[in-house]
Amino acid sequence: MAGIVAVTGAAGALGRKAVEILAAAGWSVVGIDLGDVAPDGVALALGGVDLTDEAAVTAAAAQIESELGRLDGLVNIAGGFAWETVADGSVATWDRLYAMNVRTALIASRALLPLLRASQGAIVNIGAAASVKAGAGMGAYAASKSGVARLTEALAEELKEEGVRVNAILPSILDTPANRADMPDADFAKWVSPAQLAGVVAFLLSADAMPITGALIPVTGRV
Repeated sequence: MAGIVAVTGAAGALGRKAVEILAAAGWSVVGIDLGDVAPDGVALALGGVDLTDEAAVTAAAAQIESELGRLDGLVNIAGGFAWETVADGSVATWDRLYAMNVRTALIASRALLPLLRASQGAIVNIGAAASVKAGAGMGAYAASKSGVARLTEALAEELKEEGVRVNAILPSILDTPANRADMPDADFAKWVSPAQLAGVVAFLLSADAMPITGALIPVTGRV
């Protein structure tokens, strides 16, 4: 077995695929989400966890330690998106996306860090290609994902002497049913599938990626 890995946002399209691929690769997976986490493919299903709530995530971390005894990896997938122009949008959207994208990754990483330090494990964050260059209507989303990138870099620097690796993946458009419905005229073949992105996650958690930390890796297909 590769070890024990926690996946936040495990009930979403990418989260479900990550659980599937990591389990197939030999990982024992802890699925964490605000919604219900299907037990298929997970060693421990932790649904109903508000990942923006520090106390709730700390309790989930304690349950992982109590029931499984260790943790070797964390994949921060939980997040959200909104298209809204800066001029005509709402400041509340900026606050909401910060909470969904940055705060969730920060709180989960902090809560599970004692276990990851003990195992010299790895953290993989899901950022976004938009964090490098934002387009129209992407201000709030891009800013929040830029926060994920800076969190990744800072935490990697803090932990590199302890053997804990922290990296982020920067996808473009994922080929999900929701994105197809929103962009029905797009060329879906150019997008990145959840399975492809989950494969990169699996690599970054693996021993083959031991020399890599602090990296922001574009996974953009042909977009």
